[in-house]
Amino acid sequence: MAKPSVGRIVHYVSYGTPGGEYTSQCRAAIVTGVPEGALPVADAEHAEEWDSDAVVLDLAVFNPGGIFFNRCPQSEPIQRGGTWHWPEREGV
Repeated sequence: MAKPSVGRIVHYVSYGTPGGEYTSQCRAAIVTGVPEGALPVADAEHAEEWDSDAVVLDLAVFNPGGIFFNRCPQSEPIQRGGTWHWPEREGV
């Protein structure tokens, strides 16, 4: 598996809306930081909700309505809202 580093492109999975008006979608994101101890999870605030083997990254997420910044865990192969994953490689 590739090692995350600043400047790499990843996919962020949006949450969608509770009423289903907007579905969960993959969005382009750029790694803006790899927090110290990010390999594996070292964020005490989210430790209970995130998998202890997850890689936590700081991301700049590109949405149709603008850019936002978030710290979130990796989630592969289950791509749930609020997580990032490596882009799928078609034809490989």
